[in-house]
Amino acid sequence: MKLVTYRHDGATRLGILDADRGRVFPASACVAGAPESMTQWINQYGVSVPDASFDDAKAIGLDQVTLMAPIPTPGRNLMCVGKNYLAHANEFSRSGFDRSDAKRSADAPEAPIVFTKAPSSVIGPGARVIYPEGISEKLDYEAEVGVVIGQGGRGIRAADAYRHVFGYVAVNDVTARDLQALHRQWFIGKSLDTFCPMGPWIATADEVDPENLNVRCWVNDELRQEANTRDLIFDIPTLIETLSAGMTLRPGDIIATGTPQGVGIGFDPPRFLQVGDRVRVAIDGLGELVNDVTSA
Repeated sequence: MKLVTYRHDGATRLGILDADRGRVFPASACVAGAPESMTQWINQYGVSVPDASFDDAKAIGLDQVTLMAPIPTPGRNLMCVGKNYLAHANEFSRSGFDRSDAKRSADAPEAPIVFTKAPSSVIGPGARVIYPEGISEKLDYEAEVGVVIGQGGRGIRAADAYRHVFGYVAVNDVTARDLQALHRQWFIGKSLDTFCPMGPWIATADEVDPENLNVRCWVNDELRQEANTRDLIFDIPTLIETLSAGMTLRPGDIIATGTPQGVGIGFDPPRFLQVGDRVRVAIDGLGELVNDVTSA
């Protein structure tokens, strides 16, 4: 099931997407007792996928709605993983922008490098990434697979981790590299307003093979990033086990699993985003996430 949050006739609703035919159904018209928000849906159904019926008369064309981030305002910071593809870890180490205590050699990290992004950074497909003039001049893109927790827990074993996953979503971890270097940590440079495009939908876990997803990113139609989740240094079960070891995960939590090689800082000289650029992230089964960089 592909679930979306959309605006139509001035109201924000939860919908079930028919991507092949370019239409969306109000979730409440398909599932008896369904709530009207993604957060409520996750809390109500957890990792289960309820039976749904579809009445063509209730369908709304995608051209009549505005898709938003599937979870427009996450309840907690997004949990993100740095340097989780070896080739990206190498390019980041070579770039000179990593001044955090987590910096190592070009080798793979010994354990997942975890940071967070503020919920206020989240925007939806088609929304504008605002170039923060006077704050940063070195904006970068990072295509990532996001994991949405459906069943919370603490001390989750890797062998049981997928039982806690509600679904998956495309994420663009936009980053101000100069702020990342200046502050010697990643939160500020990752959390500026509009710095977390997400969407266009959440695919429930039964629809996706998370261990074999192609991840691609284009800037102005130039392919910059291309990898597969089988190349992750720390796979999704390991990330869930690590994060939950002493911290309770909650339904609706989002884990961004890391970005492949090809980010702007990986080029010599670096190729940062500019006003007017268009970034397109495409991930198997998770659709295309397109956002333009604009001035305020």
